[in-house]
Amino acid sequence: MNDTPSRLPLNRTTILLLVLALAVIWFVPLGWRHLLPSDEGRYAEMAREMFVTGDWITPRYNGYKYFEKPPLQTWANALTFAWFGIGEWQARLYTALTGFAGVLLIGFTGARAFNAATGVFAAIVLATSPYWNLMGHFNTLDMGLSFWMELTLCALLLAQRPNLRTACVRGWMWVCWGSMALAVLSKGLVGVILPGAVLVLYTLIARDWAVWKRLHLIGGLIVFFAIVTPWFVLVQQRNPEFLNFFFIVQQFKRYLTPEQNRPGPFYYFVPVLLVGFLPWLSVTLQSVRHAWRLPRQPNGFAPVTLMLTWTVFIFLFFSASHSKLLSYTLPIAPPIALLIGLYLPLVTRGQLRRHLAGYALFLVAAAFGALFLPRFGSARNPAELYAEYRTWVLAALAVAFVLTLAALWLNRRSRAGSLGALATFGAAWLLLGTIAGTGHDVFGRLSSGAPLAPAIKAEIARLPADTPFYSVGVLDHTLPFYVDHAMIMVEHPDELAFGVSVEPQKWIPSVDAWIERWKADRYALALIPPPTYDRLLKQGLPMQVIARDSRRVVVEKPRAAPGAPAAVAPAPVEKAQQ
Repeated sequence: MNDTPSRLPLNRTTILLLVLALAVIWFVPLGWRHLLPSDEGRYAEMAREMFVTGDWITPRYNGYKYFEKPPLQTWANALTFAWFGIGEWQARLYTALTGFAGVLLIGFTGARAFNAATGVFAAIVLATSPYWNLMGHFNTLDMGLSFWMELTLCALLLAQRPNLRTACVRGWMWVCWGSMALAVLSKGLVGVILPGAVLVLYTLIARDWAVWKRLHLIGGLIVFFAIVTPWFVLVQQRNPEFLNFFFIVQQFKRYLTPEQNRPGPFYYFVPVLLVGFLPWLSVTLQSVRHAWRLPRQPNGFAPVTLMLTWTVFIFLFFSASHSKLLSYTLPIAPPIALLIGLYLPLVTRGQLRRHLAGYALFLVAAAFGALFLPRFGSARNPAELYAEYRTWVLAALAVAFVLTLAALWLNRRSRAGSLGALATFGAAWLLLGTIAGTGHDVFGRLSSGAPLAPAIKAEIARLPADTPFYSVGVLDHTLPFYVDHAMIMVEHPDELAFGVSVEPQKWIPSVDAWIERWKADRYALALIPPPTYDRLLKQGLPMQVIARDSRRVVVEKPRAAPGAPAAVAPAPVEKAQQ
């Protein structure tokens, strides 16, 4: 649809080297950070429980039924644990693989649907945009969902190319339908509702009625339901309460009502996208304007109109929702990257020089701002942590600044022009996100509770296998994963309210009831927030501290000698660092 500039050194060796470099930066740091609450710990623990129990139909979290999301990512993580062992990088591997595959997919689609230069630049844009890069390294559901939705969009674009054989069109459309099914198994009905609504809107906007003749509806629906149906049937057979909670409460009430307590203004996702595509903001408007001028394909299909419709509708859909999280609009990142990739091969050296010089100044200003990070200190995250993190941020900005200067040099000296300069500039932002993201573990280490795990696991190993482990008034999203042990909820069910409602015998409704249970137990462990621990200690409840930090205290029921009374409120014996 547009000519590839001849000065771009596009060959298999160059592309392979770029892919290998990206793979090293993308995958090596996966295990360098502790898991963060709540998503990372939750989905890692769900997969661990699925793996150790062998129940691949009914998802459970902390031992309770958990039907908020479908199981595709839990299956993938459980298989990863089975193949590579249980750990942090294993918990993030599926997310990282889908993020990395998304980069390759947008590059392949850009090359086939437009030209080779578009594919390479679209892949560079997606890989180096903080939104996609950072979300590809956190164990959340939205990256997996976004990849399968991206495959849905890309398969449709590839299927609608002119002059394709019928078998090729059918094959790509079956991929499209199959990926929609996997999107549904990733996060629910949005996996089919959003692409379906986009297609209807595209048809009305572009007046492209002929596209419906090339969707292979009958075969596609067979593929879709063959993938989606089995798990829904099996889980409903085993859990009669599933359908109402999953479809009514989680799919509709979550969107239409503020029950999930995740509010945000209508413009909530505007700053998300501005920061998420920060390296490419200066060319975004020009990219949209350039793409809009491209002609339709000979068969009447308008890929740019489809991508713009996809981007705008999904953005507005989540902007109107009563439940908002930063990652919800991630599915629009691939088409944005492709639209920018269409324009980047046309950028002149002068334009690129101004682009790079502006970002070099921005990085200097950001470094100055980073000096004040300790001012954000609070009781929960002391200024000392921000001071430690500042070192990582400054190092990340310094690396990005040096590479940006190198990109300026390449743009001025190299005949290769924009590919070398933009790849180097992209590497600057990729490493900025990687280094700063890795450094965030100064907060993640405390949030995860992982430093407490060795002492707790050592104590668990000395106790009978049926020793209860209580979680008093709080749901800790990471500690169950690190200690390989689910906990019995006390008083505050948190997001496990549904599981508690269908299996009430598995929890204790009040702290007073737990105290009676604790006194009756011969062996027991409990996770308690520090204020609650202090209050119980003053009440004389027998407890022995085995691990604690500023956010949690883990105690054991003191074991009395035969015939001796139980110890009452002994002095804390701390076996793990604060």
